[in-house]
Amino acid sequence: MSKEMKFEEKLENLENIVKELEAGNVDLDDAINKYTEAMKIAKECSQKLDSATKAVNKILNDNNELEDFKEMEIKD
Repeated sequence: MSKEMKFEEKLENLENIVKELEAGNVDLDDAINKYTEAMKIAKECSQKLDSATKAVNKILNDNNELEDFKEMEIKD
């Protein structure tokens, strides 16, 4: 069973694919496969970032429950 790549590993893999495609030394069939793989990796990274953003944008309220962060009015 293969282990899940870390986010940073996925980004590095994506960067390598982009460099290969930009170099232009890839035949069409291989380029299509690499492009498809890159799009899959980009989608996975985007979903991971969205999930992390949602988790970070939560705060503990006075009842020690997580809730979405909202700017609070400062009362004098």
